[in-house]
Amino acid sequence: MEKKTVLITGASSGIGEGCARKFAMNGHRLILNGRNQEKLKAVKQELEEKYRAEVLLLPFDVRNREVAEAALNALPGDWKEIDVLINNAGLVIGVDKEHEGNLDEWDVVIDTDVKALLAMTRLVVPGMVERGRGHVINMGSIAGDYAYPGGSVYCACKAAVKALSDGLRIDLVDTPVRVTNIKPGLVETNFSVVRFRGNKEAADNVYKGIRPLSGDDIAEVVYFAVAVPQHIQIAEVLVMPTNQATGTIVSRK
Repeated sequence: MEKKTVLITGASSGIGEGCARKFAMNGHRLILNGRNQEKLKAVKQELEEKYRAEVLLLPFDVRNREVAEAALNALPGDWKEIDVLINNAGLVIGVDKEHEGNLDEWDVVIDTDVKALLAMTRLVVPGMVERGRGHVINMGSIAGDYAYPGGSVYCACKAAVKALSDGLRIDLVDTPVRVTNIKPGLVETNFSVVRFRGNKEAADNVYKGIRPLSGDDIAEVVYFAVAVPQHIQIAEVLVMPTNQATGTIVSRK
């Protein structure tokens, strides 16, 4: 695969960091976005030292579309020519029932998981269409297929990611730009710590008795989707640990 410029949101940890590592080790150059500037710097340093990767950092909150637009417009030279957009930034806060949850927390979840994905897509994809090349990877979830207790808002957001991916694919059908929706099951990252509002023990219990996937595992799937020949479009991938069957059916040892 020829050298590509890859923009990854939420790249400071978890799946985003795994994707950065996978593309860096294969010689691609990276634009890494995240809110935690110190973590981003650490990822950049690792990739430069291990893989001699070219890395630019864009530390901003994807919910702020004005800052996002300014940051993208300020990219130097041909760094503006983004070949792969990985809309990975996402989160969920709490396990509240829908009629008992915190509306302010839900605003954060919806603004990050849905509206920010839309904004980044709107800012980056026109350039892909103009150049006649590009690939959008949207990080969905098994939660978008299977609602579960205490997760309705997050499940709705990931169902929206599926619909937005499908809609974008339709809108781009007369172009060479590809769209892929990756839908992970249980992946052990900082995601659950945020969900349980910092309760590490509760987060660890989510993965107890099963070998979960890692951010690097999901990165393998993302890279495969990008690396297949241009005439192949991997539209959607549902990827789970071997001992997971649906969003809620898991065999634990």
